[in-house]
Amino acid sequence: MQTQIVLLRGINVGGHNKLPMADLVDLLEKLGADNVKTYIQSGNAVMTADISGDVIADAIEVAHGFRPSVIVFDGAEFDSIAIANPFPEAVSDGKTLHIWFTEATPTFDTAKADALASPSERYAVTGHAIYLHAPDGIGRSKLAAAMEKLVGVSATARNWNTVAKLLDLAKP
Repeated sequence: MQTQIVLLRGINVGGHNKLPMADLVDLLEKLGADNVKTYIQSGNAVMTADISGDVIADAIEVAHGFRPSVIVFDGAEFDSIAIANPFPEAVSDGKTLHIWFTEATPTFDTAKADALASPSERYAVTGHAIYLHAPDGIGRSKLAAAMEKLVGVSATARNWNTVAKLLDLAKP
């Protein structure tokens, strides 16, 4: 078994798709995971396992009546995505740097992204991630608001603070 990072999309938002983290831990353990740790209520888990996102999504649907998007990375891949951050100077303010983790290679619409990006924003696209540094705030970013449409594949975003915490939780 290996270290895996589990990212759920669209749970515990605005009172919809409620999934307490204690229930997520229990569910992952029933699927065979060990050493399960969660971080905040938005669906982040680190575990020792070999469980696919589809298996986790199926189990959540059976137990809770909704099917979230679930993206699973092995620890090394998650670590490499973090290391590949093209904006290392932005990590000091972890709320302005976001990574959209994708389940497949994004079919990113660069022309639309360029048109939406403010002059202060920078982004980069890689095989399983899109990095966005929005120094004026992610909530004000037209690019961030349109990201789901631009990515072309299932994706979920985390700010740098969350990425750093998950990296820390994944350490042996």
